[in-house]
Amino acid sequence: MRNLIKLLSLTAVLALTGCTGTLTNLTPQYQNRRADGLYPVAVAFETRQDSLRWKSIKPFVVVGDKFYPMRPMPLMTNRWETLLAVPADANVVHFRYKLEWQYNAIPVPQNDSQLSKLQTLRVIDR
Repeated sequence: MRNLIKLLSLTAVLALTGCTGTLTNLTPQYQNRRADGLYPVAVAFETRQDSLRWKSIKPFVVVGDKFYPMRPMPLMTNRWETLLAVPADANVVHFRYKLEWQYNAIPVPQNDSQLSKLQTLRVIDR
């Protein structure tokens, strides 16, 4: 009976707190201005959530209300990258990373997502 109570308590705590991970910005804060106006940004995701379906992850860069899809980095299972367009007259762009995924649940898989804190990319004119 005690084991059952412990198990139910643990399950309730996990259900209430959710299983999130850590989003790490791999992009330098400063980049030299490029003629094409495209700047590489990348993110890494770490989690202990065993039920996460890694192949279901859909990563995005969010600028304002626009979502830009990211692609997996070569030879990596938990990192994604894309090119972010910055107008020629802008020196700063603020963005976030958003990951959406599914995780195993009973009776059917469930959806979850995580949004990073606000990131800043500064473009330097040389």
